[in-house]
Amino acid sequence: MNAMKKFTLLSLFCAIMLPAFTQPKWENLFNGKDLTGWTKLNGEAGFTVKDGAITGTSRLGTPNTFLATNKKFTDFILELDYRVDTGLNSGIQFRSISDPAVKNGRVHGYQYEIDPSSRAWSGGIYDEARRGWLYSLEKNPAAKKAYKNGQWNHARIEARGQNMRTWLNEIPCGNIIDDLPEAATGFIALQVHEISRAADAGRTVQWRNIRILTKDPGQYFTPFDSTVAQVNAIDNTISPEEAKKGWKLLWDGKTNNGWRGAKLSNFPTNGWKIENGILKVVGASGGEAANGGDIVTIKKYRNFELSVDFKITEGANSGIKYFVDTDLNKGEGSSIGCEFQILDDDLHPDAKLGVAGNRKLGSLYDLIPAPDDKFFRKSDFNNARIVVNGNKVTHYLNDKVTVEYIRGTQLWRALVAYSKFAKYPHFGEQEEGNILLQDHGNEVFFKNIKIREL
Repeated sequence: MNAMKKFTLLSLFCAIMLPAFTQPKWENLFNGKDLTGWTKLNGEAGFTVKDGAITGTSRLGTPNTFLATNKKFTDFILELDYRVDTGLNSGIQFRSISDPAVKNGRVHGYQYEIDPSSRAWSGGIYDEARRGWLYSLEKNPAAKKAYKNGQWNHARIEARGQNMRTWLNEIPCGNIIDDLPEAATGFIALQVHEISRAADAGRTVQWRNIRILTKDPGQYFTPFDSTVAQVNAIDNTISPEEAKKGWKLLWDGKTNNGWRGAKLSNFPTNGWKIENGILKVVGASGGEAANGGDIVTIKKYRNFELSVDFKITEGANSGIKYFVDTDLNKGEGSSIGCEFQILDDDLHPDAKLGVAGNRKLGSLYDLIPAPDDKFFRKSDFNNARIVVNGNKVTHYLNDKVTVEYIRGTQLWRALVAYSKFAKYPHFGEQEEGNILLQDHGNEVFFKNIKIREL
């Protein structure tokens, strides 16, 4: 047999045989005719089948309703199309559970967000009935443009070990790593969100072409895209991606290493507790630094990006300070520095003090107000981020800018002169300082305290 014939036969063999080895073996989760293989959970919203699609219809007076697969899945690629009426929030649960012994059977777990509102977070990752938002599209604003209003949209979810990623209409959206043991496997579910207005009753969300790949999904996972920010949802750890960008833990989640009392040489013996990976301010009288007192980093920082997750209790007051000089105030009260204000704007009286709201959550305390349209969930942990690059400083609350300013300018000095810090020469203009967590006598929780020096 000559070389040309051998080549022709080999080419023919490859053309015939290779597709059998390379084509993914998808499993249809919906047969296009009825709800075989699915079970309704929690609420009483309706699910019907028509024209090859599942339709969920909202109903007043019922909680979130889910249509869940009877099967559970671990590593997979899920694809489906969806269409939703404007005004109705929805989602796609994955690796989720409903156990009568846990939360009275309430469905909880990861959710691919379906959000037709102007917020445009479709494709983000929410932790239903557990931790709240893990990946909003404020972390990936380019993906906000992916959703097609009033049309069929194509969703893709890839779950591989600790890594979960989402796409909407072929555009990458969310990317998280997480290690909750109870979240390693679970069902897929379609959500009809609860409604509070009679006008929203009867709105619909539809799903079709629901398929999943569980047989050797690894060879079909999308290559990692470093341009899409990855969120590390594993508490008090630094992921490989974070390490590449220079992030380090500022608090290790277990000890008080690297911290001391702002007016002490050691860590306070009372007023602060470390429990289950959370650094807690113990509630007291509500006085400023009157219980355990503020705590500060032993090291001083100049140019940095600081990220802190925090949760408040009803009526709480606290703060994250930077460029702190612990020698400025040796008497009663808090140490002096620039402050990212943490506050219950609804219940704490400080929200009504200051000028134009400059003592509210996310503000540069007593100097520059944060906008009122902040995204904040009092019942969950929220993220505060502070970026200092030279004299430019930016505050972020849950990845949205709340304050941006430049130190040392004429405007800056005018703001300081009209504030409670006017008596401190060159306030906020030092080259470096400690980072501080404030004890204001209210119970507040901190975790995932990380920093990278710029």
